[in-house]
Amino acid sequence: MNLLPEILAGCRRRERQSQEKLYRQFYPVLFALCKNFFEDKHDILTAINNGMMKVFTNIDQYDAAKGEFFSWMYTIVRNAALTMLRDRKTQAFDYVEIEDKMGFVSHEDPFEQLSGNDIHLYLVQLPVATRRICSLHYLDGFSVREIAAALAISEGTVKWHLSESRNRLKVIFENPL
Repeated sequence: MNLLPEILAGCRRRERQSQEKLYRQFYPVLFALCKNFFEDKHDILTAINNGMMKVFTNIDQYDAAKGEFFSWMYTIVRNAALTMLRDRKTQAFDYVEIEDKMGFVSHEDPFEQLSGNDIHLYLVQLPVATRRICSLHYLDGFSVREIAAALAISEGTVKWHLSESRNRLKVIFENPL
């Protein structure tokens, strides 16, 4: 029995109980999503909460004919996390700009043979900046250009992080946990 349509109807009426049910239903997957962008639990929760506030505010804009609710909500929360990253004045790391002529292009997907739980275990072993870019490209399907624009960094830097993620993951895959 799928209660989602009933919960969404309650959210459209701005019922707090329905909003809480929706939040709790999707919290685990949204936490895993935001954990790809942030290490600190407070930042993870802030990103989830910012995204869910946008979901609740714009719930009337969701159109079931255009796609699944989960995809719509996931995109909003992911974009909220990206906005939070971009708006930060001081980040815990710096992206080192790489010259585009260094050419780190590959069409390999290091995750194609892994399950969701395995992917998360491997991703957390990468440096934060590399993990973010790797997740956006391989898991969320963003292009190099889209990632560069979203994070306000050069395409060369994105390519370097993708190359770095493949190199590090190759070592990790050869020496499993």
